[in-house]
Amino acid sequence: MSDSAGAEGGRSEAAPNINTRVLFDNPTQTVATENTPEDQVSPAVDEASPSSTSSFEMVDTESVPAPYQEVQPHWFFCRRANDNTSWLPFSREDSDKLERACHAVGDLEDDVVIAVEGERYDVHVKERKRYAVYWEQGPTEVRRCTWFYKGDKDTRFMPYPEDVSKMLEDAYMIAVTLDEWKSKLEFPNGESVILHNPKLIMQYRPIGLQDEWASSPSEQGRPRTVKRGVNNISVEIPDGEPEKVDHLVFMVHGIGPACDLRFRSIIQCVNDFRSASLSLLASHYKRAQQDGEVGRVEFLPVNWHSALHGDATGVDEDIQRITLPSISRLRHFTNDTLLDLFFYNSPTYCQTIVDTVASEINTLHTLFKQRHSEFNGAVSVVGHSLGSLILFDLLTNQRTGSEAREGLPSGEHLHLNCDTLQQTLTRLGLQQYLDTLQAENLDMESLALCQDGDLKDLGIPLGPRKKILNYVRRKWLSQDLKTGAVHLPEGLQAPPPLNSDHDGNQSSGFPMQQSQFHRAQSVTSAVDYEYFDVGIGQVSIDYPQLAFHPQTFFAFGSPIGMFLTVRGLKHIDPNYTFPTCKSFYNIYHPYDPVAYRLEPMLVTEVDLEPMLIPHHKGRKRMHLGVCDEAESSVSAEQTEQPEIKVGMLNGGRRIDYVLQEKPIESFNEYLFAIQSHLCYWESEDTALLLLKEIYDKLGVAIEQSHQ
Repeated sequence: MSDSAGAEGGRSEAAPNINTRVLFDNPTQTVATENTPEDQVSPAVDEASPSSTSSFEMVDTESVPAPYQEVQPHWFFCRRANDNTSWLPFSREDSDKLERACHAVGDLEDDVVIAVEGERYDVHVKERKRYAVYWEQGPTEVRRCTWFYKGDKDTRFMPYPEDVSKMLEDAYMIAVTLDEWKSKLEFPNGESVILHNPKLIMQYRPIGLQDEWASSPSEQGRPRTVKRGVNNISVEIPDGEPEKVDHLVFMVHGIGPACDLRFRSIIQCVNDFRSASLSLLASHYKRAQQDGEVGRVEFLPVNWHSALHGDATGVDEDIQRITLPSISRLRHFTNDTLLDLFFYNSPTYCQTIVDTVASEINTLHTLFKQRHSEFNGAVSVVGHSLGSLILFDLLTNQRTGSEAREGLPSGEHLHLNCDTLQQTLTRLGLQQYLDTLQAENLDMESLALCQDGDLKDLGIPLGPRKKILNYVRRKWLSQDLKTGAVHLPEGLQAPPPLNSDHDGNQSSGFPMQQSQFHRAQSVTSAVDYEYFDVGIGQVSIDYPQLAFHPQTFFAFGSPIGMFLTVRGLKHIDPNYTFPTCKSFYNIYHPYDPVAYRLEPMLVTEVDLEPMLIPHHKGRKRMHLGVCDEAESSVSAEQTEQPEIKVGMLNGGRRIDYVLQEKPIESFNEYLFAIQSHLCYWESEDTALLLLKEIYDKLGVAIEQSHQ
């Protein structure tokens, strides 16, 4: 009854490996008193139970059992990671919603879908499956749990399958009603559960059965503890999240598929960051939460690595053919992670990356607003490592509504000279795709409205797609330049018109349909730092437009400063700002080998120390606070000096913010260097800085934290 539980499909580890629906048609047949004849009891159980039950019976000090009360269920979901299966409880609020829905479903043919965990997951109640909403993830099993078990070496109780739990509950009800204990439930595989008394219920397995959960013969006869109801087991049931979302944040990962030293995905790391922010809101904005001024901040992961390394580009296969066979693990790590830096410097794959990031952000934004129609808050973006550089280049190439509308007069259709579709494809040497495009009734005008994803869905490979889209854009632009319809700064190309939605956010003038979740294509030149001393950046990249204006851009462990420098930029004009984003924070750990500062590129005449990020408990770390007295006179001098304005990237405020290293990290900088680059996902200090910036703009001040 033990190992069948961990199998894929979700049966619990201790569940009987049998069809429990045909077991014990009459519940009374499952109950046997301690006077059961010897020939009806499994010999293996008899050998295991005498030595165990004799000591157990001494624990029973209650002679009068309480009247039977139906067990209160709690809903759990299954999580599998690294070949380990664990069952985690939903919050009480979500569990209650699922229980009500379960009773409401009844014999209905249609399933009922309940949004849980901040509406990031949907539970199909009849199917007993939990589906992720905002990212790709296989469905996980859900259970209505009433009975649990735990072995000597288990760290937590595991739930029985629902059919087994019902059998146990029926037997328990009979035992309580008749006050007949020492009853036994037997299973065809030889395992059994004995109800010694209301507080002592054990699961046994025969000694003769070999099984993985028993590593030695002496352990095979050891019983497992069985508990009824979630209140009788030690499990931490999470608090429910506030329904109101005050702010939405998209988080873009850096190189590689893993985001921390435990090789966790961006989804798992963002989950931790979200949990930390919820905890900090409860501690640092407690009064505001109680007064209803504060809800929560939603953090959503943006995954671009899988699109770059998937079958669509074929780059992994190409790289593998030229990879040497020696030191295979190290080379695989290099191909999967470090090569992302080189891919971003390639025009071909850089286009794929920026397209994917913008497409994913716009998709998530649209989906979020569909599920949270009442949301009227602002949106911010976070980039870690290379992800911050991707966002920096995207935000540099955004256009405001007025600038975009200068590109084309209102209502004017896109048009390409008199070339036909056949002539265009012939000119590009792509005649073989003529039938494919004509089968979709595409002409040159409709082709101009196509996105990369549209052509990809038609089965056209990456190379031909890029040729077609690049030709169409260039022909469109040259035609508009001839007619004088485009007013451009030097070196810039015009994006398509933007319309404002009811929130004032900017979106593409083209219809925003489900199939266009990919991106609203803009036509821009390479990175153009309009106010910079040198116009530099990626070559031949058409930067897409985001469907909203970000409020703040947070960069974690960012190499932006280094990349700008090697692109040839020595100085950033202090008047420069992102066209659509007015706040920017460069956050880094002092030992992060990938992080670089930005303020020295803005203020060259003054040597500014970065801003020290406060500890989330409102103090300096112990090893940093011993010099406070010696520094007090210096800090007093500094406060008298006029505040230095550090450019306009952050509205004149400071940009570089440094975390305080932990005491153990200060002993060896090199030992913790890699860890420092990956520390931001679990950093409460970082999370609190984001919350403070977000809620300061909402007029909600942080409360004094406890020392």
